[in-house]
Amino acid sequence: MTKRPQLIIPAVILGIALLALAVLYLVEPAHSLPSFIPGHEAGSDHHHVKHGLAAAFLAAGAFVFAWFQSGGPSRTAT
Repeated sequence: MTKRPQLIIPAVILGIALLALAVLYLVEPAHSLPSFIPGHEAGSDHHHVKHGLAAAFLAAGAFVFAWFQSGGPSRTAT
């Protein structure tokens, strides 16, 4: 696997943003979401649980990607 250390910081920033979005989806009802976020529905009181879980899953993926990119040099089989 080719390591790209220049992608670690953007992946962590993306993971943090997606984690914040997941919390926002799970905590705020649909009418309280900012209008530029998908799922905003005026007058709706339900929470977007699936959106929140999807954002959390993508955040975990970004963190795992950053973790693997930060690992030491790969070992060769002898």
